[in-house]
Amino acid sequence: MKKQYIIPVFVPYTNEEQNYIFYNSKNQNKKISKENIEQIIENHLKNIDEKDKTVEVYFVGSSFMYLERNLQEEILKSLNKYIEDKKIDFIRISTTPKYINKDILKLLKKYKVDTIEIQIPATNSYVLKNLQNNCSFKEIKKISRQIKWKNINLSFQIIIGLPESTRAETIEIVQKLSKLKPNNVKIYPALVIKGSRLEKEFLEEKYKPLNIVQAIELCKDIVSIFVQKNIEIAGIGPQNTEEIPSTEGANDVIAGPLHTSFRNLVESSLWYDAIVGKIKKLNVKVEEVEITVNPVDANNALGFENENVKKLKDVYDVDLKVIQDEKIKQGKSKVEVTKTYQDFLQKEVKEEDKIENFNK
Repeated sequence: MKKQYIIPVFVPYTNEEQNYIFYNSKNQNKKISKENIEQIIENHLKNIDEKDKTVEVYFVGSSFMYLERNLQEEILKSLNKYIEDKKIDFIRISTTPKYINKDILKLLKKYKVDTIEIQIPATNSYVLKNLQNNCSFKEIKKISRQIKWKNINLSFQIIIGLPESTRAETIEIVQKLSKLKPNNVKIYPALVIKGSRLEKEFLEEKYKPLNIVQAIELCKDIVSIFVQKNIEIAGIGPQNTEEIPSTEGANDVIAGPLHTSFRNLVESSLWYDAIVGKIKKLNVKVEEVEITVNPVDANNALGFENENVKKLKDVYDVDLKVIQDEKIKQGKSKVEVTKTYQDFLQKEVKEEDKIENFNK
């Protein structure tokens, strides 16, 4: 399997986007140009030496389509040279639905944009009004079809835990989105960014972000829905940028479920639930269980920092052993009980018999 590298390019928010809930005023005067994007790419490429790899340039932050048309074309022409030189492989653009139209799609197709990632904070009209995001599910559905007709990959960026949103509404939205059959999805828990409107609501105690446990549990439910539809989960947790770094409590994140290994926490918890479910179906008091998985899944089966091993022992008094086998399909597992309490009891009886016979 080829190793995947992502080069994030932050698109600054504009003056017109000051009411956007994640808008950060410190980026107001930042500029984006072909030259500084090329510099970002070159800096990343210096640290990539693998031959068997894929490299994706990923535009995050504000919508790439909000840039002037001439600048869009200039940047995309530059990226196409990197593609021709085989230095990068893919271009992914993140945008809100309102910037997508037939002319834009024609331009993106011309310059080999592989994926359009639609930012979807909600589809409930009340929530959308609060977020200053004029969009409806009907529009998302229409735009999704247009993207797929152009043979461009469709991706959804789903933001959870926003003001006024509920778990039930989020699950309903996800179920609707899964029916649109995107190529992949990314799930981002809302974070409170310094200088944003969300920070103001947080400080005024009008908004309370999800805690880490709530975010993990909601993400698990969302992942399960998409997995059942065979839709790839391309990301869980925020993409690292200058505002959202890879470490907790740094830079501009002042609240919310930020964690260095958020995806690992979600996937580990899903594996824990799956293992417990399989053990319960065995209808026997288990002392030790051996689970065989694909090497890719081994760490998640064990749990973040071996959390699943510890938790099974603490909660169910079961010892967990994880065996790796490349023949097992990724995401699948084989469970075998290696010791039961019945074995333990029989052993105890035999030991008692030995003692009695010796005493005689």
